[in-house]
Amino acid sequence: MEIIVEKVNDLSVQQSAIEIVERKGLGHPDTLCDRAAEELSIAFSKYYIEKFGRVLHHNIDKCLLVGGRSEVCFGGGTVTTPMHLIVAGRAVESVGKEKVPLEEIARETTNRWLKEQLRFIEPEKNVIVETKIRTGSAELLSTFDSSIPLANDTSIGVGFSPMTETESLVYHTEQFLNSPEVKRKYPMIGEDIKIMGVRVNDHINLTIAIAFVSRFISSKEVYFDTKSKILEYIFTFVKKLTTCEVSLVLNAADNYKKNIVYLTITGTSAECGDDGQVGRGNRANGLITPYRPMTLEATAGKNPITHTGKLYNLTAGEIAAEITKEPDISGAECYLVSQIGIPITEPQIIHVKIRSNLEKKIIEEKCRKVIHKHLGQIPRLWAGILEKRYSLY
Repeated sequence: MEIIVEKVNDLSVQQSAIEIVERKGLGHPDTLCDRAAEELSIAFSKYYIEKFGRVLHHNIDKCLLVGGRSEVCFGGGTVTTPMHLIVAGRAVESVGKEKVPLEEIARETTNRWLKEQLRFIEPEKNVIVETKIRTGSAELLSTFDSSIPLANDTSIGVGFSPMTETESLVYHTEQFLNSPEVKRKYPMIGEDIKIMGVRVNDHINLTIAIAFVSRFISSKEVYFDTKSKILEYIFTFVKKLTTCEVSLVLNAADNYKKNIVYLTITGTSAECGDDGQVGRGNRANGLITPYRPMTLEATAGKNPITHTGKLYNLTAGEIAAEITKEPDISGAECYLVSQIGIPITEPQIIHVKIRSNLEKKIIEEKCRKVIHKHLGQIPRLWAGILEKRYSLY
């Protein structure tokens, strides 16, 4: 295992002239796929623990949401073709003579969390759940049979800290708009929310897409009047979070003269306008940040015991966050690379980039201490993952 601590002097993202940040909200089709995958991983893990005493091998990280069709109108509408969620992956199907009811678990789990996450969806009517889950390979099954689990993939984990003002603004604005408080005040705000933040010097432009729920909008005039009120409501919120000048655009494709509005029946564009897939949305920190180090690795749905595609992204973020608690360290990036078949506590390389005025020797001592602490905690991360204590998307 090689640990490289590097002191860098280039401009931080916060200091650069341009920054772009995106977040897909909890009702976005891609986020729905991420949650579908992760909820099934948790459900399978809990079933395995209850029946067999431990989490068994699985990776349910290849979900596809095929959008449905709907006929929406002011005041209501109908979903004419259900959404189709295809769940693909690998899982232990039986132990001895006892068969694991994978399809039943998948259907019951998906219907339950969909009702929790989308207020106006009827899963039994609006969503078809199809499972394509097969048993895993003998090679990957064997990675579970070790006192320290062995990595079941050669994967990259990336984390950085702290968030910039723009990143924090984008993240917390979506969280605010999908909060119970806002839903009570403006129930027509659907869960499918996407925010794109673009900062140019000291000006931030937020382009926000919100799927309005048609039952609360009786006419075009009501739509545009409500949109105006919500825009002002959002502006009041975001100004508390930044010192930058902020401009907002809400549902940019709307056109009053052409009668173009963003209306849905269920609060998600998946009912008609869009499809979804695991791994196309937010990274483990809840954001899409092209000006930061990122990996294409999807964290959702991967097993929490041996899959470093999940464990190393969480650990890299935790390492970077703890390192930047040091007041003399202004920023950190952490990269972890696993090697299949090697203990998960032994990445083949760990690379940490630090922004600090401290001497390199002092930085390296501090970083190594934090790194070893978090590597030792990797075999216990699964418990917190099953309790949903970590952000994964």
